[in-house]
Amino acid sequence: MTVKLDGATLRIEDVVRVARPDATGRFAEAVLAPEARERIAATRDYIDRTWMHDDAPLMYAFNTGVGLFKDQRVLIADMADYQRNTVYAHATGVGEPFAEDVTRAMMLLRANAFASNYSGPRVELVERLLAFLNAGLHPVIPQKGSVGASGDLAPLAHMAGAVCGFEEALMVYRGRLMPAREAIAAAGFEPDFELGAKDASALINGSTTSLALAALATHDARRLLKQADIAMCLSLEAMRGELAAFDPRVHRARPHPGQARVARNLLRILDGSKRCSQEAREIAFPDERRQPGTPASPRVQDVYSLRCTPQVHGPAAEAIEYVERIVGTEMNSATDNPLIFDDGQGGYVSISGGHFHGQYLAQAMDVLGIAMADLGAISERRLARLIDPTMSYGLPRNLLAGKRGLNTGYATVQCSMSALVMENRGLATPGSVDSIPSKSNAEDHVSNSTWCGRKARVIVENVEQIVAGELLMAAQALTLVEPLAKDAPLGKGSRAAMEAIRAVIPPALDGDRWYATEMRQALDLVRSGAVIAAVESAVGELE
Repeated sequence: MTVKLDGATLRIEDVVRVARPDATGRFAEAVLAPEARERIAATRDYIDRTWMHDDAPLMYAFNTGVGLFKDQRVLIADMADYQRNTVYAHATGVGEPFAEDVTRAMMLLRANAFASNYSGPRVELVERLLAFLNAGLHPVIPQKGSVGASGDLAPLAHMAGAVCGFEEALMVYRGRLMPAREAIAAAGFEPDFELGAKDASALINGSTTSLALAALATHDARRLLKQADIAMCLSLEAMRGELAAFDPRVHRARPHPGQARVARNLLRILDGSKRCSQEAREIAFPDERRQPGTPASPRVQDVYSLRCTPQVHGPAAEAIEYVERIVGTEMNSATDNPLIFDDGQGGYVSISGGHFHGQYLAQAMDVLGIAMADLGAISERRLARLIDPTMSYGLPRNLLAGKRGLNTGYATVQCSMSALVMENRGLATPGSVDSIPSKSNAEDHVSNSTWCGRKARVIVENVEQIVAGELLMAAQALTLVEPLAKDAPLGKGSRAAMEAIRAVIPPALDGDRWYATEMRQALDLVRSGAVIAAVESAVGELE
């Protein structure tokens, strides 16, 4: 597949296809749309013909210094050194490098910003960036050091230095970490690349690192919504819960669209279920505190983690819709400074602005982090109930099938999931409200968007594992009681989900085992979408 960059139509799904390999291990190729190339070339030709002399008016980052040196002219004779020095000055990142998918997304998104034709770089720079991306040349970019103010200066400077073959820069090529110049040569490119006027500023100015994190985290969060609905249904049937709370009449009384959509999903997955009935509750489960034949008490209504699923999953779904709108707009925006505009008289004009400021992304990532942290919290409460027979209505303690005492069961899995919930609580504390002025107060209000994106990505990854844990443990619960409850069938969607899980993960019927293995297998199922595909094949597309 080829993704064409025109600066206006890039989608989150396109970013993921370029940033991550498909099932065959291949990445989508990214190319500059021909019309975008023509526009960039025409703009740059005008810049080189008209502005590149020492009598030109002062234009920020073209022929001036940056920050508080904005009034200091840079002579044309010094332009090459100035571009190089600008990258050097801002390559101040620290910490572990970003993962490959983030680096690839950064390269793609920076090129797409150039394709909008407001930045004024040379076409050769844009094409080199895309050629390196397609060749698998991945700059080593430290994660920390950006405040999301004049964009993500520090990480983008590390990217720029590698793309330009600076001796100090590092790259990963075909799995090997090596000096950027060595990697570039090994891939068949010329290591030396001279930056022209404004090229350095165009490369490093813009909240593109924050955006790369945001695009990937948002994609992964969207993928989790249906998984969480499916996991809840398995838990509900394992505990023989009530369906009344999902009645459409209930949700018309409080007509939030996300809430109603989740309720419809739950009823679709549970269609045909006899497990959520009073008849099923009359079956005495292994650790239930009543004798066989003793009538079960009416359930009436369930606890919040079951009954209030639409009211918790629904807000998360609507939050992701908001975040997708922000990220979608940012992906097709020019975010550096200054920007170049057609003056309507056959020329162009340079205008300084503040699109590099990452507050939109910072706030969106805080919203995403909060919404996903709560999605993980309610999932963990459900799986915590599964291991306690006093809260699960008699499921075997710890979902254990082996000899008690000699074996422990799934209580340890729940413990690890609770650790992730606690970590998420700290990470969900908003970072977008924090601001420390920098660079002698030239940047007197910053967005902190890179940190907001980094922590949102971690929260989403944690919730992926929590929801995977609920799928794993609910499936174990349902398997353990299947001999008793075989006459109370599961819903159509639930049965399909169970089959998809059991095709990969056998039940634990002989005591403890290396639970980390099946936790990873469950996580892979979540990320592959295999459970969703199985459920939708059985009941139709979920909303």
